[in-house]
Amino acid sequence: MKARIAFVITAALVSTTQAQCPDYTTYSQSPHGTPSAGPLALPFMRPDPACRTFNSSAVEKVIDDLKSLLKDPDLARLFENTFPNTLDTTVKYFNSTENLAFIITGDITAQWLRDTANQFAHYHSLLGVDPELATLVKAIINNEARYVAQYPYCGAFQPPPESGLAPSHNVWADGVTVNPPVSNQTVYECKYEIDSLCGFLKLSRSYYQATQDSSFMNDNWRAAIEQIFRVINEQSQPTFDANFNFISYYNWTGGGGSLSPQVNNLGNGEPKAYTGLVGTHHRPSDDLSTFAFLTPANAMLSVELSHLADVLDDTGQLPDVSEEAKIWSSRVDDAIWTHTVVDNIFAYEVNGFGGRYVMDDANVPSLLSLPYLGFLNKTHPAYQATRKLLLSAGNPYFAAGKTFRGIGGPHVDPWHPWPMSQISAIFGSDDDEEILKSLYTIANNTNRLGLIHESQSIYSSTDYTRPWFAWANSYFAEMILDLADRKPELILKTNKSYRPGK
Repeated sequence: MKARIAFVITAALVSTTQAQCPDYTTYSQSPHGTPSAGPLALPFMRPDPACRTFNSSAVEKVIDDLKSLLKDPDLARLFENTFPNTLDTTVKYFNSTENLAFIITGDITAQWLRDTANQFAHYHSLLGVDPELATLVKAIINNEARYVAQYPYCGAFQPPPESGLAPSHNVWADGVTVNPPVSNQTVYECKYEIDSLCGFLKLSRSYYQATQDSSFMNDNWRAAIEQIFRVINEQSQPTFDANFNFISYYNWTGGGGSLSPQVNNLGNGEPKAYTGLVGTHHRPSDDLSTFAFLTPANAMLSVELSHLADVLDDTGQLPDVSEEAKIWSSRVDDAIWTHTVVDNIFAYEVNGFGGRYVMDDANVPSLLSLPYLGFLNKTHPAYQATRKLLLSAGNPYFAAGKTFRGIGGPHVDPWHPWPMSQISAIFGSDDDEEILKSLYTIANNTNRLGLIHESQSIYSSTDYTRPWFAWANSYFAEMILDLADRKPELILKTNKSYRPGK
């Protein structure tokens, strides 16, 4: 009881302090601090220590290490700004006693399952050496487990009631009809995206892999896992059964004056046949799918179900669920190779009737990120052939200008590629020249603000979206750590690999 009271008092003090802190959306749009010593002269964009939302000594050590090891002071400054950005700015609520934490995406006060998993991916190696950081991640998992157990088809959520934080109003959800129905006091947006559930699985298994602590597998977590398999089974069904009875477990549509678009077939989207793949209504970008079977999301699902089985086997828990996870992982993997690959080119989406959409979207999971996801090796001929097409005019959402190029998506527009795509390209390459070209395409296009933005115009260096986008910052820092490990000679002063937490 004393610990609980102490935490509440601390939370109140922190809340009072942060009330005096500048809004980071505004703060991130102008330079601060002493510029870096490189030609880009990048600003120092971390908030004042009193305004940071979580502090980790392990994270600070990694920052100090990389600042001394990186050759380029501009890259060092980018890492210094991006690596701690999630902890500095997005931990809106954390109570270790209640085992609850609420993480925002940046400039949107809601918790996306997908974004949160990606925002914390670059901290995984530190969970075993920083107990407080591990406790925070465990609290995130528990909060998300409650969300998923209640609303498995939804991907973005309001603060937990224990936080005392008021729910946010999402104008894009106004006038949207969702079945099964949801409460806007708990759900911020109920777009069904299978990769959101994969994000929850990834965060869970990464926590266990780093800590060997299985206590996160409580009743909330088990209920969430049960609901994930419910969704997998439901969304693998075809549109019609053998007697042409229409099958629908979830539908979503706007229209009638709402900001969100109307979806054909009464909110069910395009018909799909049975393939062994799992359908999704929306993409990782939150945009509507054209065809239901999204290849990279299914690739991530196959990978994460395999990891789930490993964790369950290692802990001796839920043997029936482990077996089901193995079956589905293999089934989805086989279906990807059977239904999505033609002439060594992966389709982004298919419908099971022969319909294919060959493109890519910058948001992860993407086709470009297949090696990052762990689905295949970057040297695989099908990946190499697909990658070549995606990073060319053969991809309808690839665009190139004088200073910036990459893959975007319909979430913004075709002439605003996302830096995230260049990060995925680095994860998927062993070519030094290619890696450095992508790396400096990113570094040279922050509008001299030292943060990674959502998208960047190919026509104007000052035209970008989302000044505060924590996922993109985390993904960039994760990529720098990957290069420091596998290609230290490219970016470090020595040819010795660097791994945080070791």
